[in-house]
Amino acid sequence: MEMLQELAVTATPTPRALRIMVVDDEEGVRRYADRVLRAAGYQPVLAANGFEALRLAASMGGIDALVTDLMMPEMNGAELARRLRQEMSELKVLYMSGFCDRVVDDEARRSGREAFLEKPYSIEALEQAVSMLIYGDLQPPS
Repeated sequence: MEMLQELAVTATPTPRALRIMVVDDEEGVRRYADRVLRAAGYQPVLAANGFEALRLAASMGGIDALVTDLMMPEMNGAELARRLRQEMSELKVLYMSGFCDRVVDDEARRSGREAFLEKPYSIEALEQAVSMLIYGDLQPPS
């Protein structure tokens, strides 16, 4: 029994247990991120815009992390993250953008709950950014 309690305290979710929502208005970007994250063992969920992302997250009972384009029509990534955090205050967010010099939420960035990835990005860059955001390390715990 003691060993089970120790495992429960120290267990970190594996990539397979994590639902990563990918939101981008460009289908090619969504498909690319989907392939990369699936290959890394995550469970990506795709949305074409902020409103679709909000509906999906609500129907799923939440998500573990958000990977979103910063600049999208109708609802940008910062607004999407703000709305999702009304229900999931500790949500970790990776913003993808060709304009990474924009500051979104200084407090969230300092706390490790937000990061930026400049487009275009490589497979390795996306894998590393998601791993660092979720685990604080380049390699997810085994």
